[in-house]
Amino acid sequence: MLLLAVDTATPAVTVALHDGESVLAESNQVDARRHGELLLPSVDKVLAEAGLKLDALTGIVVGVGPGPYTGLRVGLVTASTFATVLGIPVHGLCTLDGLAYAAGAAGIEGPFTVATDARRKEVYWARYEDPRTRVGEPAVDRPADIAEQVAGLPAVGQGALLYPDVFTDARAPEHQSAAALAALAVERLAAGEEFLPPTPLYLRRPDAQVPKNYKVVTPQ
Repeated sequence: MLLLAVDTATPAVTVALHDGESVLAESNQVDARRHGELLLPSVDKVLAEAGLKLDALTGIVVGVGPGPYTGLRVGLVTASTFATVLGIPVHGLCTLDGLAYAAGAAGIEGPFTVATDARRKEVYWARYEDPRTRVGEPAVDRPADIAEQVAGLPAVGQGALLYPDVFTDARAPEHQSAAALAALAVERLAAGEEFLPPTPLYLRRPDAQVPKNYKVVTPQ
């Protein structure tokens, strides 16, 4: 087994190689505006560090969000392209699940909350009973609107740090880790669990919209 894991659903551009037993190499950079610029060099970096080539991969793991439209699609398109060219499967995982799994590795047992920055003064979030068990589906809300639901719970992710009045017990990790995402995928593969399709989980419409009252000009 050799899995390449990528996630660009948050400001972190994160890539890792996992051989089914341990992480062979990883790269983590935080830059919300340069996902497309940083991802492929990061893939090259981890492959070179591990002394491997792309055709050695047996599968791709990709975070499907939730996340902002532009950054999220970079990782998904890249993962799907690699999988198609190499003829290998691509396994989608919720980005919040990856952060929850990383929180478990950092010592959080649960229950707790994962929250990432959704912009527009909102967060993408979900509650977890433990690092492998999510309660319900991910959602996007204003922090004040979910204050009662997350009150008193530890919280991880950048969204928790941005709104300390609501997430009063914010802890590490702040950013997504492809290494944790890969390790979670290895566990799920061993257990025969299903994965998500490599399609984006936006939870709301893209920021970019066609202007209202847009005038269409047709040729005479």
